[in-house]
Amino acid sequence: MKAVLQKVNNPFSQSVSEKRPLILDGVLGSLLQKMGCKPNSHIWMTELNRTSLDLIMDVHKSYIKARADIITTNTFRTNPAALEVIEISNAAPYVKEAVKIAKEAVSDDSIYIAGSNAPAEDCYQKKRNLSYKKLEMNYKIHIDLLIDNNVNFILNETQSHLDEITIICKHCLTNKLPYVLSFYFDSELKILSGESLEYMIKFVMEHEPLAIGINCVAPNIFEKILKEMNLNLNWGFYLNCGSLNYFDKDIVSGVDSKQYLKVVGESMKYVPSFIGACCGSTPDHIRVIKELLDGKNN
Repeated sequence: MKAVLQKVNNPFSQSVSEKRPLILDGVLGSLLQKMGCKPNSHIWMTELNRTSLDLIMDVHKSYIKARADIITTNTFRTNPAALEVIEISNAAPYVKEAVKIAKEAVSDDSIYIAGSNAPAEDCYQKKRNLSYKKLEMNYKIHIDLLIDNNVNFILNETQSHLDEITIICKHCLTNKLPYVLSFYFDSELKILSGESLEYMIKFVMEHEPLAIGINCVAPNIFEKILKEMNLNLNWGFYLNCGSLNYFDKDIVSGVDSKQYLKVVGESMKYVPSFIGACCGSTPDHIRVIKELLDGKNN
C-alpha cells in the first residue's frame, strides 16, 4: 500500500484559494439503471466492472464532457463485506477493473479520480450485522486496494456510523492516505448512530481529511445545515436528486437540473470546496454547475 495524491497536496484547499469549487461528477449507479442495467441487491452495479465496461466508460466520459473535475470509480459495492454475501472472497479484481476504467476515460491530467468507499452494509441501515473486527477488515482492505490502484484520494461516501467513521479516519491518518469523509444524516442533523453532525465534523477534522462532504441528503435538509453549521473548512456536497424515497428499487429524478441549480447558487456564499450531485442526477446536473461557475447562469 502506498499513498498517492499525485497532483497537489490538497486540491480542495487550492480550489478555495482560486475562488472556484471543484466539480465532482454525478451519480453512476442510478444513471446506469436508467440505461437499463439491472443492479444486484447486494453489490449494486459491481458486476458491470466485468461485463459492461463500455457502459461505465460512457458514463464517466459523459461527466467529463459536462466538465467534472473529479470522476468517481464504480467501487461503491466492491468492498469485501458486500462481495462476501454473494460468496466472492477476492475484491481485488473488481477494484482494479473499476479504477482502470476510470483512468482510461480520463484524457485530461487535471481530472482527479476518487475511489468510492461506501458503508460496509446498506447505507441507510441503523443496526449493523457485522462485528467490529469484520468492519475493520472490510475498510482496511478496500481502502488499501483503492490506494494500490492509484486513485488520487478515497471518497468515503454516505458514512453515518461513528465506529465505521473512526476506523476509516484512523486508518487513513495513520497511513497518511488522502481522503474525504462524506456524511449522510437525518433531518435532525444526526448521523444514524445518533451523534450530531457538529460533533462528527469536529471529530473527523482531528484526523486530517482533505475535506468534509455531505451526500445523499435531500435539498431541504441541506438548506438546514447551511443555516445552522459553521462551515469554515474545506467542505463540499452532492445531494440526493432522486425521488427521495431511499428504499425505491428504481431511482428516478425528483430534482431536475434547474431546481438543483438554485440550491447550488445559494450554497456559494458558504464557499464550498467541491460540488457534485448524488442519486437521480445526470450529466446535465453537472453541466449547469459548471455554467454557473463560469458565470453563464447569472
